[in-house]
Amino acid sequence: MDRGGEVVRAEAGRPGREDAVAAAMRAVDRRAFLPAGQRRWADQDRPLSIGHGQTNSQPSTVAAMLRLLDVPRGARVLDVGSGSGWTTTILARLVGPDGEVLGLEREPELAHRGATALAAADVPWAAIEQAAGGVLGRPGERYDRILVSAAADALPRSLVEQLLPGGRMVVPVRHTMTLVVRDAGGTVRTSEHGTYSFVPLVEDPPA
Repeated sequence: MDRGGEVVRAEAGRPGREDAVAAAMRAVDRRAFLPAGQRRWADQDRPLSIGHGQTNSQPSTVAAMLRLLDVPRGARVLDVGSGSGWTTTILARLVGPDGEVLGLEREPELAHRGATALAAADVPWAAIEQAAGGVLGRPGERYDRILVSAAADALPRSLVEQLLPGGRMVVPVRHTMTLVVRDAGGTVRTSEHGTYSFVPLVEDPPA
């Protein structure tokens, strides 16, 4: 999931641009999602350790991913690998009270800490839960937008199946930022948007 360690190599996005993503990121204090020893670095554009080999992601990477995701107000969003809870909270700001955001995190301690930080952000339309072993996302559920913050070896078809018609997913595939769009008729198209360095997306084997 959000295993961290990403370093932007190309197409970092336009973090200075005044738009919904910039506004949402300004509204969410990164410090609140960091361990105490990392908070002094919160304003720096780099990933910061949150333990368990994971990071709070580099802000320019988050901005680039969220702009590709193009999250509308009122959307239903899945955040795969919620880590510190920072991206889940930013997504909650983007969708607003009429939307819904579910963050999933496989590390129990991080899931608990992320949920606690999210609760303090006062966005009750968002939640963070521990991910189930052996699956990605919530098979059988459908979402308008899906964000994945670690590199898959191949396009995760199980997550593609969780996209609603008209939906979008952003996922690194072999370190290439990939946008997946399912059109209104159900046809899936992909496009590539720059090379980044991510640690692997981890999917536990079924019990």
